[in-house]
Amino acid sequence: MQKKVSTVFNEDVVVELKNIGFKGFISIEKIIENYNVLPKQKGVYILIHSAENPRFLAVGTGGYFKQREPNVDVEELKKNWVEDSSIIYIGKAGSDNGGATLQSRLKQYFNFGQGKAVGHWGGRYIWQLEEPYKTIVCWMETPDTDPRKLEAELIKQFVKKYGQRPFANLVG
Repeated sequence: MQKKVSTVFNEDVVVELKNIGFKGFISIEKIIENYNVLPKQKGVYILIHSAENPRFLAVGTGGYFKQREPNVDVEELKKNWVEDSSIIYIGKAGSDNGGATLQSRLKQYFNFGQGKAVGHWGGRYIWQLEEPYKTIVCWMETPDTDPRKLEAELIKQFVKKYGQRPFANLVG
């Protein structure tokens, strides 16, 4: 039986996420040093940022994919920031019929953040945060469940609590 996922996101977010089965809690910069810390399994992942008063960059580090401008106006970033939540993005890797893994999807995401022309448009706002590589990543493997369902449920619960999606979740 799968645990009920609660999303009471507060200062104890790491403890709560660990209690419901999330693992990792490693900075992006550490993951980039060794992608083998990431599972080769489908699942969901959450990005955690501790800044209460984040600093936004007019030009971030995200790559241009298909000549699309990855940066948005700083006012747009401020509008999307969710006060009182350290969770800034909820993502998924794989599906019932898709072969992406947490390792392959997060590697793609971080390559995009390093300025490469990679197709990971979702979550791009984090690359306009000052020091995005200090952001913490945790994940939950979902070998027997379609991660899209869990991602959708987590976003739904987040919206119920905060009235909007996480900072970098532009759809969902």
